[in-house]
Amino acid sequence: MLSFPASLRVFIALEPCDMRAGMNTLHAYVADKLKENPKDKALFVFTNKRRRLIKVLHFDGTGLWLMTKRLEQGTFFWPKAAQEGQLKLELKPEAFTMLTDGIDMHGARPRGWYER
Repeated sequence: MLSFPASLRVFIALEPCDMRAGMNTLHAYVADKLKENPKDKALFVFTNKRRRLIKVLHFDGTGLWLMTKRLEQGTFFWPKAAQEGQLKLELKPEAFTMLTDGIDMHGARPRGWYER
């Protein structure tokens, strides 16, 4: 189980990206498209079109982490842009935990595939 401090910023890239992208490509995406500093102590979360895979980029002060989670069944809940052209959404760390744990954030209930 991952846990992060409540002060950690979490950014969700709202558009799907190519999951073949590695650390350097995602680092550039954060800087160029999301207009954030990839070396801020924040999580940058990406998904593919099918929402079965997420990648998380994180700089911890000493180096860059790239974490991946692939679901065996079901899909991740993924927020939609509130306005046209919106590329990112900031989440609280608790919402990020719910997203990775299979909770549908619209109704705060487990998705159909979820089981502990």
